[in-house]
Amino acid sequence: MPEIELSAGTIEYTDTDTDTDMGTGDGARETVVLVHGLAFDESVWDALVAELREDFRVVVPVLPLGSHRRPMRPSADLSAQGVADLLAEFLDRLDLRAVTLVQNDAGTAQLLPGVRDERIARLVLTSCEALDNYPPGIQGRTLLAASRVPGGLFLLLQSFRVPFLVSMRSSLGGMTAHGIPYGRVRRWYRPLLTDRAVRRDLARFLRSTRKDTYLRAAERLRHFDRPALVAWGAEDRMMPHKTGRRLAELLPRGRYVEIPEAGTLVPMDNPAALAQELRRFVEADA
Repeated sequence: MPEIELSAGTIEYTDTDTDTDMGTGDGARETVVLVHGLAFDESVWDALVAELREDFRVVVPVLPLGSHRRPMRPSADLSAQGVADLLAEFLDRLDLRAVTLVQNDAGTAQLLPGVRDERIARLVLTSCEALDNYPPGIQGRTLLAASRVPGGLFLLLQSFRVPFLVSMRSSLGGMTAHGIPYGRVRRWYRPLLTDRAVRRDLARFLRSTRKDTYLRAAERLRHFDRPALVAWGAEDRMMPHKTGRRLAELLPRGRYVEIPEAGTLVPMDNPAALAQELRRFVEADA
């Protein structure tokens, strides 16, 4: 798996243009950058990458949000804005231009407009924390509370060793319309369960991301004058539909759609429908 050394540490990533040096590509195809959420890695996008790779160059960085295998430096800024800045640095280092930036679950990509506008041609926000919906749902509130108690995060994470507990609506089961194979969950949570430094990174993100983080991000989005698509899971129980509609309304060129048979994890629940919307969105702006 390719990796790149950034100011905060080493970031792994996948790139469907495997025949190019450092993944810079030849510019012949549109580039889509997929941004995962909290305690997920690049594999949350696997089905969507399979849908898109024939038509687009697809790049997926593994950000330090809990399922990363390489801990960051102790001095790294791992707040939501810090992770967004790291994503911006990643775009710069790989010289990715005019990308379609796609976010799911966490809201870090919302913090890029106004910082790296020259790199972003289009913005796609699938079900994600935004505006005043932070921390989102009972899952987010529980995780944040655990991170503030010594040893609390480690104890909470033990529940992910039990498939029944994982499938509950108050856990990952509440983020999907069709369930998640437990093997995938074990992959995502192995770094958190086995590496104290990775838990430290996640705790720093949780403790330093504030209630008004995404309200402030919304003010930047009001000035993002490029095409934007808000694609919400029609069956999402964690990220309210009204939040998605409000996001689309504040984006000057925003459009709201709902992806059928999908919860928060839209790219896993219905990758074909999401891919269809993405193709339509990119082609309309070509």
